[in-house]
Amino acid sequence: MGVELMGVHGVYVLFIALIIGFMIFRKDTTPICLAGILLIGLAATGSVSQSVGGIFTSLIYAMKELLPTILVISIIVGMSQVLSLSGVSDTMISPVTRLIRSPGAAYWIIGIVMMVVSWFFWPSPAVALIGAVLLPAAIRVGLPAIGVAVAMNLFGHGIALSGDFVIQAAPKLTADAAGLPVGSVITASIPLVIVMGTVTTALAFWFLRSDLKRGVLKPASSMKSAVPGISGSSMKGAPLLPVKKRRTLAVLIPLLFLADITAMYAYRLQGGEATALIGGTAALILLVVALLSHRQDGFGKSTSYLVDGFHFGFKVFGPVIPIAAFFYLGDAALPELFGNVLPAGSQGIVNDLGLALAHLVPLQPAVSAVTLTAVGAITGLDGSGFSGISLAGSVARLFSAALGAGAETLTALGQVAAIWVGGGTLIPWALIPAAAICGVDPFDLARRNLKPVLIGLAVTTVVAIFLI
Repeated sequence: MGVELMGVHGVYVLFIALIIGFMIFRKDTTPICLAGILLIGLAATGSVSQSVGGIFTSLIYAMKELLPTILVISIIVGMSQVLSLSGVSDTMISPVTRLIRSPGAAYWIIGIVMMVVSWFFWPSPAVALIGAVLLPAAIRVGLPAIGVAVAMNLFGHGIALSGDFVIQAAPKLTADAAGLPVGSVITASIPLVIVMGTVTTALAFWFLRSDLKRGVLKPASSMKSAVPGISGSSMKGAPLLPVKKRRTLAVLIPLLFLADITAMYAYRLQGGEATALIGGTAALILLVVALLSHRQDGFGKSTSYLVDGFHFGFKVFGPVIPIAAFFYLGDAALPELFGNVLPAGSQGIVNDLGLALAHLVPLQPAVSAVTLTAVGAITGLDGSGFSGISLAGSVARLFSAALGAGAETLTALGQVAAIWVGGGTLIPWALIPAAAICGVDPFDLARRNLKPVLIGLAVTTVVAIFLI
């Protein structure tokens, strides 16, 4: 069955190319994104007034989608600030510093811990938990904040989420679309996830170490701004709390987060519910520590810490909202904002483009594998990773039927490509949790991830060809 493409599809592709070009040359993408939203609106509706209004409504849509992440990051930053000023942060991380003695150890320990936690509770809550505790220890031994963000991002939103071996949301979606048992897709994904993860994380570490040796990066040079409390830059003078209280809180706070993890597992909390639990716990910790540290001024100070956190969160997210607003038009935002302007049977701009690509290529194992990687990557451009994996499963089913083999491998390959690109290693607004916690620019993190992830996808695709 063919796919009907319209002018709006062409406008979307053109502006994707322009945005990528602007990113490569380190130019601000906001004007291009806003122009793209305007022209997509014109191509879709033909109405100038509706298109101009669409700029504003698309920004509101992006804000609505990103707001939970903005809030939890803001609260975590506020909590980290009061923990730093009270001296609890230093006391809490002191045992970890015995293990983290070098930049290399920091990179691999943080990454592996992030991967394991993310398998059970998904990466977004894990970023808040791990970043707030382990980032200061990593910076102290010389790993730049961008290195911590890379480790958390690649191991969490890359390896853990692309395999999703425990929660199994991703393989369930792709397996259902491909008409396969979930277990077979998980089994087929294991070698691909291992290859992709090994190549990408090893290359990312090699590039980091090379830049450190050449002086391109310094331990604090990659910080976008001093993250209150996390970087320790706000620590001035003596700690606000005495030693005994600091030690007590240093034990209780990790136990509270451990209780969160237990609750997530017991009540099967995932995604937004898990993030909300982490955010609520962080808010309570902020309030209690502020009251203990400032006593009679505790209520006012707790508000100040929250305001500082919100200021930081919105400052970090501000540049990302316009580009997110543009890319959301490739999926569910377009019909919601501009009405049913796409042809009957359309699955959204991004999915239509993926299907069109699948229909253009000849059916051979090598070409099929490359196409599944491309389809997965294209559908990941909306920054979700999950919105397009059903399409990847459907395309894999078509290709494997023609080839007579390789259904499981092709399905797993499309899943890996979609989630590594869209789930949070290349698309800037999907990188925000790790970038914000570490105080780095999400666009800088995306650029640093780009080469390792692309090489990893190429190697993984070659491996998949031999497995088909």
